[in-house]
Amino acid sequence: MRNFNIKDIPPESFFSKPVYLDNQFILTAPEVVFSRELIKALNEWEFREIRSDGEPQQEYSGDEVIVQEVEGAVEKSILSDGEQIQDAERFYANFLKYVESLFTLVATKKPIHFSQVAEKVKEICEVSKEQRRYLLRVMRGENSAGGENYLASHALKSTIIAIIIGTYIKLPIFRLIELGVAALLHEVGMIMLPPQVYLSNRPLNPAERKAILTHPVLSFNLLKGFDFPLVVSLAALEHHERENGSGYPQKLTGDKISLYAKIIAVACSYEALTSSRPHKDAKDGYSGMIDLLKNEGKQYDDTVVKALVFSLSIYPIGLYVLLSNGKKGQVVDVNPDNPRYPMVQVFGELTPDGKNRILETSQDGIHIARPLQREEIASG
Repeated sequence: MRNFNIKDIPPESFFSKPVYLDNQFILTAPEVVFSRELIKALNEWEFREIRSDGEPQQEYSGDEVIVQEVEGAVEKSILSDGEQIQDAERFYANFLKYVESLFTLVATKKPIHFSQVAEKVKEICEVSKEQRRYLLRVMRGENSAGGENYLASHALKSTIIAIIIGTYIKLPIFRLIELGVAALLHEVGMIMLPPQVYLSNRPLNPAERKAILTHPVLSFNLLKGFDFPLVVSLAALEHHERENGSGYPQKLTGDKISLYAKIIAVACSYEALTSSRPHKDAKDGYSGMIDLLKNEGKQYDDTVVKALVFSLSIYPIGLYVLLSNGKKGQVVDVNPDNPRYPMVQVFGELTPDGKNRILETSQDGIHIARPLQREEIASG
């Protein structure tokens, strides 16, 4: 097995054999792209080399899997896991640029139109339905701690989570689109504030804190001025309201808060807990989920929190975990019947055809013992 310096590996390449951090810890199988996000994560974890019997190559050379669709006798290709992740990465990156362009229009006092934003949000609804687990893995790997695209990154991640929650509670498509538009633009009022206020990595003074508290009203006024539907504008106004009346700007309680705002409140809070900020480190998905489940002071709607848990699982997609048999792995999908027992890719174990082994954890069988800390991920 040869050593490869990470800085010499071409981004978005495919190794012809599995890639390991050591003799047991598998990073990628041959059909999984060695992505820029993975390289970034390895550098952040201060890893400098990987090991493999294979060679990096521009394209995946494995055989394409073809299945016959019985109904209608239609042939279709099943994309490999790596290709689907690449598709999700491209979609996420392109949509992030779109959100940045929307915020630029607002910052330069140009109008934005509900119908155009709704058409784009419809794409998220479609992709999250077909590629939810890949989109969540990509989203988890992308982490903007600061900079000018912080608001766009937060908005897009919150929108994906909100749409997934909305799908779980069976909102019809037109309501999912409204919810998605509201989530995408819920922080748009921040753009009207000085950047040093919402991008600050220092404690805010009283005047700055007061200014921050105005952003829901600014968002509402902007969207109303652009003739967005009232339900969308109200969701932006109310997304910081809390069930117990401790929120702002109106200190609404319970059923006085709109459904879209309740969903965005949970999605936005979970995204904030699990993302880095200039003033704090990110929590892992499990810790963030537990924080929301505690629902201290009953800030969030219980039905919405339950929908988040069952949609993402207590151990969310992308989380690194220690299994009860001592193996390490990564959560790759949820179990819709029980959020405590998701699907886990087991590191160092392959199926007979050379693909990563995916295990369905269970109460009576192998289960998650606990999440892994960053420093544990590469340990023997």
